[in-house]
Amino acid sequence: MVNLKRIYTIVGLVFLVAIVGIVGFTTWYTVDESEQAVIITFGHVEEGITEPGLHFKLPWPIQSVETLSKETFSLQFGYEEKDGEVKEFPNETKMITGDENIVLADLVVQWKITDPAKYLFNAEKPEEILFNSTSASLRSIIGSSKIDDALTSGKAEIEAEVRDLLSTLVEKYDIGISILAVKLQDVELPNVEVRKAFTNVTDARETMNTKINEAGKYRNKRTNEAKGEVAAINSTALGDKAARIETARGDIAVFNKLYDEYRTNPDITRQRLILETLEQVLPNAEIYIMNDDGNTLKYFPIRPLETEQPKTKAEGSEKNE
Repeated sequence: MVNLKRIYTIVGLVFLVAIVGIVGFTTWYTVDESEQAVIITFGHVEEGITEPGLHFKLPWPIQSVETLSKETFSLQFGYEEKDGEVKEFPNETKMITGDENIVLADLVVQWKITDPAKYLFNAEKPEEILFNSTSASLRSIIGSSKIDDALTSGKAEIEAEVRDLLSTLVEKYDIGISILAVKLQDVELPNVEVRKAFTNVTDARETMNTKINEAGKYRNKRTNEAKGEVAAINSTALGDKAARIETARGDIAVFNKLYDEYRTNPDITRQRLILETLEQVLPNAEIYIMNDDGNTLKYFPIRPLETEQPKTKAEGSEKNE
């Protein structure tokens, strides 16, 4: 009896120590800055913990803690990169475009866990669901795109459409994941000859764009030069216009003065105008005035005499000397 009692006592002490140990080691937990945790009470999710540090809870098996990372994960679709080596999976990346061409397309999806409870309990394998959703989204968008868009300038638009469709699917499945970005790594043709032909087409398109840009630069240059010439012509025309206007104003002033004289002495003014016109039309001709009786009288122009008079006086002064 004594030995049996001692055995019970030892067993009780061991059991008590075990309970104390379980309580001591399962009533606290730590959360790192890069982690998030959820408390589970008898299988029911109570709350999420995102604050880093030391936390306390009820001992196991009443409450337990599941910790998950808050970092951004990368899903590699169509390839796997480990230790600097890339392993490709062409069967995953082979798909058909909207114009019935076969391409190989792989991409990387950046995602993170935003709802730990849903990530843990709404699906058995959430990462597998994400992978299948990525495959379905990429195949759907590539299947509605043309091969030229997939190989050249349409990659950014395809990435945006894949991201939107994948986000919609993940939200529908409600697995606690958010899609941050989708990046096409490589889109190429499976056949080497066809790939070379498309490369030539791409090079030709780039050459065309280069020529178009050069032509645009030349057009802008010639346009600016033409605008400068137009401005110069306009400036010259405005100057000529101003000069003509001033000349016309001067002619009007002369005409008004002549008209005033004509109103005062019409006969004399008329004869004067006739004689001045003859001087201008026939500068070297001798002019005679014929009277009504038939006699002629040579017309002595006054202005040439006025110009010769200073010269005669100068010659006379030289002789006197």
